[in-house]
Amino acid sequence: MTRGNQRDRDRERAQSRNPKGGKGKDDGLTPEQRRERDAKALQEKAAKKAGQAASGGGGDAGGKSTKK
Repeated sequence: MTRGNQRDRDRERAQSRNPKGGKGKDDGLTPEQRRERDAKALQEKAAKKAGQAASGGGGDAGGKSTKK
């Protein structure tokens, strides 16, 4: 083994970057509150997209070109 304790050192560095030591973000919400928040955000996003589509779209936002 040529790398020695590299794995242990990397783990220590990763833990120092994340002082909580846990995975993911803990925003202090219950799963039900999180679902409600996410559903509201999705509804707002869908409404915004529908509004843009109704007003003409304002151009192609990243779609593939069909010209040859």
